[in-house]
Amino acid sequence: MKIDVITAFPAILRDPLNESILKQGQRRTALEIALHDLREFATDKHRTLDDTPYGGGPGMVMKVEPLFAALEAIADTPGRRVIFPSPQGRLFTQDVAAELAEEEHLIFVCGHYKAVDQRVIDTWVDDEISVGDFILSGGEIPTLMMVDGIVRLIPGVINHPGSAESDSFQDGLLDCSYYTRPEVFRDMRVPDVLLSGNHQKIAEWRMAEKLARTRERRPDLYEEHKKKNQKT
Repeated sequence: MKIDVITAFPAILRDPLNESILKQGQRRTALEIALHDLREFATDKHRTLDDTPYGGGPGMVMKVEPLFAALEAIADTPGRRVIFPSPQGRLFTQDVAAELAEEEHLIFVCGHYKAVDQRVIDTWVDDEISVGDFILSGGEIPTLMMVDGIVRLIPGVINHPGSAESDSFQDGLLDCSYYTRPEVFRDMRVPDVLLSGNHQKIAEWRMAEKLARTRERRPDLYEEHKKKNQKT
């Protein structure tokens, strides 16, 4: 997979995109992540990226020319999918991450300021995706969240594939509690069942934990899980 990220503030993403799982993915697989400084595509000597909105109002709008130039240089290939992080888009979920992990070429366009010229969205963007009902200063952090969520699902990236498969949301439930050594710490003991060696009982305990935690913290997910299981 190839992932291109277009941003006016590459320093926000440069280090995170080359650490931990993302670094591991690029080293172990055919994953390639490229960061593109939008100012390199600006058309004036001041490398201006924004201007006042037509019709008036507060805030600035990202100009159409630099974004078109960047996308024409990067996105003019078959099979690419251009994503614009936006609070107006569909919600990023584990299912969406799995869907995008199947793509060959993803391009993230990081907005900033008040808005992006709508002509960019209308011409180039295949998918507007939101990471939640809140506003951030730009699309860089949402892009990082999505890239991380997508990359860890690519085969060969994670040391133990079963770890990703058992994460929260993979089966529609929140995950259970986990423990490691020591067995006792300040009078806090690891649950006996996890030390029993009985894999069936451990699996049952973990499922009971997942169901109880989801019912308590995310009743919406719990009800959805119940409905799905009633149909099968």
